[in-house]
Amino acid sequence: MKQEVGRAAANRVQSNTIVGLGTGSTTAFAIQFIGERLQSGELENIKGIPTSFQARVLAKQYGIPLTTLDEVDQIHIAIDGADEVDPHKNLIKGGGAAHTQEKIVDSLADQFIVVVDSGKLVDALGSTFLLQDLFEITQRLSLRRQQLRLHLLLANPLELGIPQVY
Repeated sequence: MKQEVGRAAANRVQSNTIVGLGTGSTTAFAIQFIGERLQSGELENIKGIPTSFQARVLAKQYGIPLTTLDEVDQIHIAIDGADEVDPHKNLIKGGGAAHTQEKIVDSLADQFIVVVDSGKLVDALGSTFLLQDLFEITQRLSLRRQQLRLHLLLANPLELGIPQVY
């Protein structure tokens, strides 16, 4: 199903457009099929704006020319995934490393296509993707960062610009 959804999204891309290239397993198929359409000559003169390292690597692998937000005035279409979609088409996009770039590119696009497989369809948002998980992960990372800072401070306070007290 992921392949079919990715192909359907890729078929929405037209020649002479700027395309936001999102992140995720279903979006990866869309990137692949956009590249195949370019290579076959079915598509011409498109440029992709990747939202993540994964999207950048895939776009290069499939021969999609890339650009940046700084170099364009318009994004015609963006294709990206979601973690959950409810029956009312409300969705949760995750908090992964590419989240901020995805939100920027997706919101600037004239048309935004969300690609998901049936595994992302839920009766109610929060069924499988819990924001609490994100908060707990963030808290653990923050605590670990503080522990590392304290370790560095104790190991070499002068290097951090902190005067020693005798």
